[in-house]
Amino acid sequence: MNIDAIMRMAPVIPVLVIDEGGVDPVGLAETLVENGLPVIEVTLRTSGALTAIKAMSSVRGAVVGAGTVLDGDQLDHAIDASANFIVSPGLTDTLGRAAVGNGVPFLPGVTNSGDIMRGMELGLDRFKFFPAEASGGLRALKALAGPFHQARFCPTGGITLATAPDWLADPAVLCVGGSWIVPKGERDLGRIAALARAASQLRATA
Repeated sequence: MNIDAIMRMAPVIPVLVIDEGGVDPVGLAETLVENGLPVIEVTLRTSGALTAIKAMSSVRGAVVGAGTVLDGDQLDHAIDASANFIVSPGLTDTLGRAAVGNGVPFLPGVTNSGDIMRGMELGLDRFKFFPAEASGGLRALKALAGPFHQARFCPTGGITLATAPDWLADPAVLCVGGSWIVPKGERDLGRIAALARAASQLRATA
């Protein structure tokens, strides 16, 4: 499965920070899959992230990626933990070459034309627009998408259930990343299920 296919599986990719002692990762993955959000990004911001990725990857139907991957070592650890795809907040030549060389589906963060051109030189045309709202919002993405007609994006950062439809209506957007699906400290799987169902009913036009 390539990154384009992964991005098209659902309109929203939940972006998770898994804290030790928080919600059970397996139960969380099952809840998200059952409620229409099979693609899951677990950020490498906590000590238990890699363990959570490995556990969540065992859930039937779950496509679990590692987010906030910053360098080659983290890339290797994420792949060893059975991550199905890799997400980075930015794009460096070193990390880009390593990810492409590994053959793992890769979604690097971009904010400007230079970032996109660097990615395209590596053979990439699917990107995370991050941080989306802080980088100028939808207006900025529309301006970037114009000269890069073959590129498609997953805007992430500051997007909510209320604003997601505007992003998804743009033809350059395949999906959005959303931290609102699992709010910080939320352990109620029933509430998470409701948020996931609402997000899964959104639709991208691309």
